[in-house]
This record gives sequence, structure tokens and C-alpha cells, in this order.
Amino acid sequence: MSVWLRYLSGADIDTLGITHADIVGAVEDVLGDHGRGRVVFEPRTHLVPDNGGKGHFNVLRGSLTDKHVSGVKVVGDFVANFERGLPSEMALILLLDPDTGMPRAIVDGTMITEARTGAMTAVGAKYLARPDSRVLGHIGARGTAWWNVVLLDETFDFAEIRVTSKRPESREDFGRRLSEHLGKDVRVCASAEETLDGADILVEASRLTEPEALVRKEYLRPGTFLVPYGTISALELTILDAVDKVVVDNWRESRSGDHRFGALRPQVSAGLLTAETMHAEIGEIVAGTKPGRENDDERILFWHRGLSTTDLAVAHLILTRAEAADVGTMLPYR
Repeated sequence: MSVWLRYLSGADIDTLGITHADIVGAVEDVLGDHGRGRVVFEPRTHLVPDNGGKGHFNVLRGSLTDKHVSGVKVVGDFVANFERGLPSEMALILLLDPDTGMPRAIVDGTMITEARTGAMTAVGAKYLARPDSRVLGHIGARGTAWWNVVLLDETFDFAEIRVTSKRPESREDFGRRLSEHLGKDVRVCASAEETLDGADILVEASRLTEPEALVRKEYLRPGTFLVPYGTISALELTILDAVDKVVVDNWRESRSGDHRFGALRPQVSAGLLTAETMHAEIGEIVAGTKPGRENDDERILFWHRGLSTTDLAVAHLILTRAEAADVGTMLPYR
């Protein structure tokens, strides 16, 4: 019996007409599946090569029961890739048949990684931010940052967008591209304080190599929504003193993998964030089993590390479209 699998490059994916609404919808749908127990979700692992600290790989695994697909994503996290003109995060996703174990597709996961991260931020904001949020403050200018800002603005139509990052050339270019795309002014700031203080929605997507307290308690006014997800913590250790609710994507993932990686890992390690002090997982909120925002004064923090299931949901959407359009390269497996 001949077995073939479909290879979908980034260029192939670009031809399929996948919309922002498609991606956000796929992510929100699979989060509901999480809340209803309709996924198999394995812990992420890290592969840290002996490369002098240049970067590491994340290996994410999962299975979607109702969509009848399993898969694995391997994504690199190499901060200095900009020096080579490469994305800092490049990924491949292998989709598998859960009944036979046969491979169905190899999919370029770079755009998927960026888009599903932005979609997770947007879905979190739908349930946890004030609907009248008018000011966005965003730290970071990597690929996921673009999707954060664009997808959030499609929901809230901000009156003011502030952005910053460590490198002036990076933040200036990011602000210019966003302004051209969104058709509105984007304020490029020189510091985290200028970017975040007084914002309604605060997103931290920094690329630190060592912990640094970029996000401080005093920036969190009543009614604010904070999303930190940088690999290395950029939060003041006592940030949770100023937070009314903490929501995570998955509590087990909040504690898994290398202890150095994760925006709130210092708070977890210090016992400041526990299963008892956490409010909910986002899937529980999307599924309706726990409440999201309950009043306009709540200060809510949503920490997402990245769920393999969201990668698989978007990759499965792409594969379904590709099969219907006969897009991609068929490769002989055996």
C-alpha cells in the first residue's frame, strides 16, 4: 500500500485565503474543547543544544478528539536570528492520523505559531478585557507581536496604540508597519513605562535573555488586562499583589519544562502563584464553566505559554483547505 503525505510550505499557505477570523475562530473553538475535555494534551519539552546559548527548541504534542487529528510541533526560539535575516521562531508541524499513526502532512508552522499566539491574546481579551478598552500598550516587536496588535485592534479599534522594544530600529520599523496596515497612528515609545502606564490592555512579548522587571505593579490601574508571555520573565516579582484574577492557558504547562522559561515561573517557584490562587484556565472560561471578567474594576492577568492544540487546530484548518484546493506537494512516505 502506498502512503503519501502533503507538504505545505509558507507560500502554499499564503494561497489558501485563510482569514484572521478563521484563525481566531479555530483557536477559540479548540479552547472550548479544552474546557470540555475533548483534547489530549501532552507536556511540552525543551531541547537545549550545546550552542553557547544561541537558542533552544520547544517540542509540543497533542491530539484533537473531535477533529480526529494528532500532531507534533517543533519550534526554535533563537533570539539573535534577526542578525541573519531570519525569524526568531521557525516551526514545523507534523499532522498524524490518530487511528493508524500514519503521517498526513508536514506544515510550515512559522506563521501558525505567530498567528495562534496573537489569536490566543485576542480570545483572552474577548473574555477578560473591558469591552470599552481604548489604549493598548505593547512591549516587543517579534513576529507574534504583529498578530497581537492587529487582532486586538480588530476587536477594540483602539484610540491609542503604543509600542516599544529593546532595539530602536526594531520598534521604529514595527510602529511604521503597523501604522500603514491599520491606517492609524501608532506611538513608538522609548521605555516600558511610557508604553504601559495608563494603558487599558498591556501585552508583554519581550525577548529578554535575563529577567528584568519591565512590567510593574503601578502600571496596573483598575480595569486593566495584562498579557505577559515572554520566554524570560519581564515582571516585577510582586506583580500579583496588584492583580485580582490570574488566568492561564493550562496550569500543568505553567509548571512544566525548564524552570528558566515562562513569564510567571519566578512567581510559581516562589509559591506566589498556585493552583489555589489561580482563577481559571482559559478553556474553562470559553466553555462557560468558570466566569471571565465580572466587573469593570477587575485587574486581570492572562498568562499563555502556548498550547500544542491551538497549533494543531490552525494547521488542521489549513490542511482541510489545502486538500479541498489540491494545494501543496505530495511526498511519498512508503
